[in-house]
Amino acid sequence: QVQLAESGGGLVQAGGSLRLSCAASGRTLSASAVGWFRQAPEKEREFVAAFNWNGASTAYADSVKGRFTISRDNTKNTVYLQMTSLKPEDTAVYYCAARTTAIRGMSPGDYRYWGPGTQVTVSS
Repeated sequence: QVQLAESGGGLVQAGGSLRLSCAASGRTLSASAVGWFRQAPEKEREFVAAFNWNGASTAYADSVKGRFTISRDNTKNTVYLQMTSLKPEDTAVYYCAARTTAIRGMSPGDYRYWGPGTQVTVSS
């Protein structure tokens, strides 16, 4: 079992930056693919970013490419999502998720473990 806990969300003005953290406990993430997803009110959960266990292969949604960066620190069993040039349309609850396999996925159904989420609100 893996327990995930996101942090770092908050209220920021458009153009600002935030760094989200996803701390894992119960099992190391070093051999798991990890992804970030987000869900805005009355919308489906959507893919944001993900990478393979060794970070060698990453994927980003077109809407965040060039603005968001996913990274990990295996010594801390933590994954990060650095968000820059934030826009009001980035407002959502952000979730991190882990797979039981090493290959990244881009669908929520690909992931077994989920954190409770952290709210990101970008004001215009």
